[in-house]
Amino acid sequence: MGTGGPSGRDVLRGAVKGQRRDVVLGSVLGAGHQAGEALVPVLIGVVIDRAVARSDGGELLLWVAVLGVVYIGLSFSFRFGARAGERAAEVAGHQLRAELVRRVLHPSGGADDGRLPGALTNIATEDARRVGAVNMALLTGLAALTGLLVSAVLLLRISLPLGITVLLGTPLLLWLGHLLSKPLERRSEAEQERAAHASGIASDLVAGLRVLKGIGAESAAVARYRRTSRDSLTATLRAARAEAGQNGMVLALTGAFIAVVALVGGRLAARGDISLGELVSAVGLALFLLGPLSEFSWVNSEFAQGRASAARIADVLAAPPGVAPATGVLPRPVEGRVRLRGVSYGTLRDVDLDASPGEVVGVVAIDPADATALLRCLGRQGDPHGGSVELDGVPLATLDPADVRTAILVAEHDAHLFEGSLIGNVSAATSDSAGIGRAMAASGADEVAKTLPLGGDTKVTARGGSLSGGQRQRVALARALAADPPVLVVHDPATAVDAVTEATIAAGIRDVRRNRTTIMVTTSPALLAVTDRVVLVEGGRVADTALHADLVRKHADYRAAVLS
Repeated sequence: MGTGGPSGRDVLRGAVKGQRRDVVLGSVLGAGHQAGEALVPVLIGVVIDRAVARSDGGELLLWVAVLGVVYIGLSFSFRFGARAGERAAEVAGHQLRAELVRRVLHPSGGADDGRLPGALTNIATEDARRVGAVNMALLTGLAALTGLLVSAVLLLRISLPLGITVLLGTPLLLWLGHLLSKPLERRSEAEQERAAHASGIASDLVAGLRVLKGIGAESAAVARYRRTSRDSLTATLRAARAEAGQNGMVLALTGAFIAVVALVGGRLAARGDISLGELVSAVGLALFLLGPLSEFSWVNSEFAQGRASAARIADVLAAPPGVAPATGVLPRPVEGRVRLRGVSYGTLRDVDLDASPGEVVGVVAIDPADATALLRCLGRQGDPHGGSVELDGVPLATLDPADVRTAILVAEHDAHLFEGSLIGNVSAATSDSAGIGRAMAASGADEVAKTLPLGGDTKVTARGGSLSGGQRQRVALARALAADPPVLVVHDPATAVDAVTEATIAAGIRDVRRNRTTIMVTTSPALLAVTDRVVLVEGGRVADTALHADLVRKHADYRAAVLS
């Protein structure tokens, strides 16, 4: 993670190494299949020379039986080899997806910086699949190489010129195929980048669909997505043209190579240097070579796409952490004393703020960017550039982010709900049924449940899309309250509800959070009215600290922010 993280080559190597057992098994079985396929035309030639030419029925039955055994062997080898290869590809892809999810969800953050959620989804699905498919391509390539070598040996036994032709022509053909795969690799990377960006834009637009409709921006959003989708289509067509061009060139070169082999064999047969059966075997082997050589074209294509996808996966896995790792010890028990001393981060400048254990503190930030910076510092999503944030006297920068979040829960304004039941969303952080009931009552989520067909058991779609904005807010707040952390930081938890419900929620938070430290970053007068004091942040600095009523009387900017 971060500097020194895996490269694209490391990702590819790890995907293969982790499945080496299935790759080796599939390669051995695939090699057996290809060797059997190469033996078939040779055995047919033997049948012609030893049975048909001599009219020997016994020899005919014997060699037909041998052919049958070879067919059974190559059939089973193909079936179980392909099964091992597919298993290696699927398991490797799954493990990469799990590793990507672990990195994205790591408490230190950083992996999603500058990336849309849809882009990360595309990397964890399509790119992981392509890297996993390299396992199948690898064993296919090894099996095809075995087929070529067996064919070359057999051709050398039939005729030295034929064998030399194959041995000299095959490496040249493989080298040309590798050169032809380079444009495909570059265009495949561009294709995946564009596709991931289009997926991210689509996810972003769907998530904000209600807002877009509310402001009448549907046409602008559609136009934006069309432009992005058109760029993605252009990149995809370029990659498809590159792949088609590569396949066509390799197929043409392969056909020319096969024709040369057949021509050499025909001249040898005409001079009597080889028998009729050997000529049939040679031509059959030449035709058989079309299969392995065509597979090399597919293998080159898979490796080109796999390398491009591995590089994209490595970029995520090697993303620098959002905060530095730490090994400090969280105070036990956590009293909930929060102190900010001279904190400078983002738009914040030399901010001092205190919250005593059990206190409810309001924070009004005239500039929303100040609120965002404060929330990131309190949740240790980012460490201050200057000053420190402390919990019970221990700087958060010395604590592991995962430990910080067991003590300080930052419930952000746009918190998402998960697919499942309403009650399941609330109980995600606790099994205390009494606490869940109190949290739902305090947040008004119990009223939401009463309006739904199955009450708390009603299914909620992904991100809470089946609920209104106000309903989502109340359920998300209930989830935060039910977790009952020593320090709870909420950000505008009631902007989408009516004034009566907002006042009820304010009283509920005050009641449920009794003896627990609570910081409410909000401009809601109802919420600010129940706080012990309010900190006014203006221009990135603390401008004043007083009761809500006193700040309303003293500061015009405060009145404009909370009463407008």
